Amino acid sequence: MFIELALFIIGLILLIKGSDYFVKSAAIIAKMLGVSEFMIGLTLVALGTSIPELASSVFASLKHESGIIIGNVIGSNIANIGLILGIASLIAVIKTNKEILKRDGYFMIFVSFLFFIFAIDKQISWYEGIFFLALYTAYIIFVFHMKTLFKGEDYFKSFIRYFISFGYLTIIKNSLIKGIKTKAKNKKKLPFLNLTLAKEFLIVIISVTAVILGAKFLVDEAVFFANMFKIPSTLIGLSVIAIGTSLPELSVCIAAVKKGYGNIAVGNIIGSNIANILLILGVSSLISPISILKETLYYTIPFMIAISLFLLYAIRTAWKIKKYEGLALLLLYIAFIMFLFIYV
Repeated sequence: MFIELALFIIGLILLIKGSDYFVKSAAIIAKMLGVSEFMIGLTLVALGTSIPELASSVFASLKHESGIIIGNVIGSNIANIGLILGIASLIAVIKTNKEILKRDGYFMIFVSFLFFIFAIDKQISWYEGIFFLALYTAYIIFVFHMKTLFKGEDYFKSFIRYFISFGYLTIIKNSLIKGIKTKAKNKKKLPFLNLTLAKEFLIVIISVTAVILGAKFLVDEAVFFANMFKIPSTLIGLSVIAIGTSLPELSVCIAAVKKGYGNIAVGNIIGSNIANILLILGVSSLISPISILKETLYYTIPFMIAISLFLLYAIRTAWKIKKYEGLALLLLYIAFIMFLFIYV
């Protein structure tokens, strides 16, 4: 048992640190090879702190462990709001603004309700996963271009029109064409023999290996403990794995709050929650259909939506998350975890 616990902890460390180094080095390589900042942001920066959840969920999908995937996604979203923002707002009052609410907050609620609707038939299928991924791609591109295309408009309504009209496909096509032309133009200047580039490639290889091993250890040991203590794997995903994979968000959020960047803290949390639903469930469902338990449909998803709505209410009050609101978020999270272990 102690060996299994040690492997679980090692897996978590490898997963988190490997993800961190991968994003940093991959972004450096992309810049050195002439990839546009738009494409870097779309693929790497947008993933950011969600890579631990993505890696562990993909590995769980390969093992057909739907409970861990669902538990990881919902548990991470609830932990991001209740635990992380709750703790961060106790350190300092978190200042926000209208843009976060209108652009990201409403969209988070929208995809949360969409997740609930898709889950009613007790399964997330591959075609629903494709829809999630298309929605996520459109959202990221919209975020990058909204200030030039939709200045002063209702962001959420603008996004819905943007998504339905497939405007993001044109932007992707133009960006790829521009990238190919730039690459051809600067072909002789590409630093293939640059020692810095070689070093970053090595870091990427090592970090990807760490992420894969970390995800394997994490999922394998989570299944082991679930079987050993005869508890649902969903519960492990909702609690231990969700908290563990949310640690990058915690470090980013606390650092941002200490420096007075409340918008970064809240934006990181809301963006991560959107990615957890659209990206992680989307990719995982393409590997294997994701089964939904009735407890998930009747309790955990509704609680995730409820605490998300409370967050938007807290943001809306004077455009700041006050300490008593942060305490309320933290107490809600503690009550959620206690209820899980007592009644589920």
